[in-house]
Amino acid sequence: MSNATGCNATGFIVFEGGDGAGKTTQIEALAQWLRSVERTVVVTREPGGTPLGAQIRQLLLHGDHVEPRAEALLFAADRAHHIATLVRPALERGDVVLQDRYLDSSVAYQGEGRDLDADDVRRLSMWATHDLVPDLTIVLDVDPAVGRARRGDSHDRLEREADDFHHRVRQQFLAMARQAPERYLVLDATRDRDELAGEIRTRVAALLGMRA
Repeated sequence: MSNATGCNATGFIVFEGGDGAGKTTQIEALAQWLRSVERTVVVTREPGGTPLGAQIRQLLLHGDHVEPRAEALLFAADRAHHIATLVRPALERGDVVLQDRYLDSSVAYQGEGRDLDADDVRRLSMWATHDLVPDLTIVLDVDPAVGRARRGDSHDRLEREADDFHHRVRQQFLAMARQAPERYLVLDATRDRDELAGEIRTRVAALLGMRA
């Protein structure tokens, strides 16, 4: 559970999964529903949820080669600033935070994809965020080949990695979800988007003590 002091019936909800899984679509659908039932929602992403993060995002995803350990550290730096200046304040106000990617992405992409030690990468993010863990992590699972086809000709520096890299990332997401099923919702991202949105809404309503 998130450990933002003073939060009641709030939710820190993170969307994870491979590139092209449809996270943006489902975040938008969930945000629209929550606002329709008069919940205050903050939608953000990593990297890039703050002005500083936007600069780090440019370096990480659209710049030149970044050494793997430097890559992991840059993601952690963005995360530390993002959580301290945007996410925790929002949770403390009682807002619902919907976030595109968080520490599981670092564990999957840098820990497994880049063949760094996954436990080391996780510890780095936990230190950077004062141990803030999402209330719910929604993993939109998609085969890397499907994700690549969905993205078309638009690929950032990580998306351009070989399919083997993305297969390792996918398996890491699924492994983390198996280890803590009470905190994850894994969905087949190739299913109908409205069906997915309905399942997500039901799980989030239960988390927040609401009616779907």
